[in-house]
Amino acid sequence: MRKFYTLLSREVRSYFHSPIAYIVLTFFLIVSGINFNLIVSYMNRRTIDISVQQFFFNWVLFWFPFILIFPLITMRLFAEEFKLGTIEPLTTVPVRDWQVVLSKFFGALVFYLILWIPTLLYFWIFQSITGQAAAHSAGAYWGSYLILLLLGMFYLSIGCLTSVLTRNQIIAAIISFCAITLLFFFGLVQLILLDVTSTTQDLLGYFSAIEHMGTFSRGVIDTRPIVLYVSMTILMLTLTCQAFQSRKWRL
Repeated sequence: MRKFYTLLSREVRSYFHSPIAYIVLTFFLIVSGINFNLIVSYMNRRTIDISVQQFFFNWVLFWFPFILIFPLITMRLFAEEFKLGTIEPLTTVPVRDWQVVLSKFFGALVFYLILWIPTLLYFWIFQSITGQAAAHSAGAYWGSYLILLLLGMFYLSIGCLTSVLTRNQIIAAIISFCAITLLFFFGLVQLILLDVTSTTQDLLGYFSAIEHMGTFSRGVIDTRPIVLYVSMTILMLTLTCQAFQSRKWRL
């Protein structure tokens, strides 16, 4: 396990040595801050039953930067190493392939979680200034950030898989963005189709990230999305490991 932690620390440090990481962090904080400001301004002009916290995580503009950050975070994980040839030392040291894959995945996950830490300040500042609670309950915070973790794990695993398939970071980012976008809009099909049975709607809703966010942001923890995203993350990482092994033997 010591070798795995060494690989993990290497991946985490590599993010903060890359200008792309700071660009992503700045972009995300600016856009999310603007979204929060728009939400507060909108709620000041209208009477809305939902809380600021729930509105923030279900705001339509929330999803654009959310989907976009995953290709930016993961595009360099394997593609850059294959392009520069720095992947070769990893294939010669006594570490297992799954350790390499998991170290890169968890390194990306750590950076992803760091992106969300400042958003907690938005709600604290709102409560400090207005004297009103930003959420109806503490469970709403737990639910919101739990579904963000689950979605992040799944989408990052997709990014890992696309990055290991090519040497070009841009191509990896484009493939990842298209795959995540298709999965995201697949969950919206139930809102477009009118003549569908309730069973079909429930099935499509099972894959809807928006519906899952709406449920969890209310503080309702549904185990079905947890099983879905954890199992799909494991599947994507397994495929990534297989693809990495295949490419490694061709070096």
